Amino acid sequence: MTETSERIARRSVDKFAQRRAELAESTLQALSELGYARTSLREIAQKSNFSHGVLHYYFTDKVELLTYAVRKFEEVCVTRYDEAVAAAQSADELKQGFGAAMAGTLKADAVMHRLWYDLRNQSLFESAFRADVLDIDEQRQAMIWRVVERYAELVGESPLVTRQLAYAAFDGLFQQALLHHLAGWEAVDDGLAEDAAALLGRLV
Repeated sequence: MTETSERIARRSVDKFAQRRAELAESTLQALSELGYARTSLREIAQKSNFSHGVLHYYFTDKVELLTYAVRKFEEVCVTRYDEAVAAAQSADELKQGFGAAMAGTLKADAVMHRLWYDLRNQSLFESAFRADVLDIDEQRQAMIWRVVERYAELVGESPLVTRQLAYAAFDGLFQQALLHHLAGWEAVDDGLAEDAAALLGRLV
């Protein structure tokens, strides 16, 4: 293959990947509104700006589209608390910053978090999702553990729990808050911020 043909081939691959990313971003809202069980590629296309044929060209089925879209969202989300970790100069600053960040993502990204939990639940039945879900879950676990380790460092103590238990505790707290938020309960984000800060203080 000549250098020119290699460049053309690389551009073709890059354009294909870019197009997939654009399609995934554009269909995330439709997916998050409908959920996994109630969607097909055709229904997603009806709620987006792309035809069924275009979606099917870039994605084999809705499983591939859904996992790809959630992965793109998670690439950003798994660093959502790193800024609070980096900025905190004291244990109290970290507790408050972490709680505020958790409340913030609940308000801003509730429908996307709902889609993630939908995908995780579906992986109990759909083996096609399982590897991706386990990988994303591991990244989320590492994200939470960075917060716990930094808090332990700031107070000069060691974590009292494993990284798995820390993640399970915060994940359960967040999922409960998400359910209440979607149900229209008031001041859920404030309560989540307070509970997350309190929980962090008890894990070390």
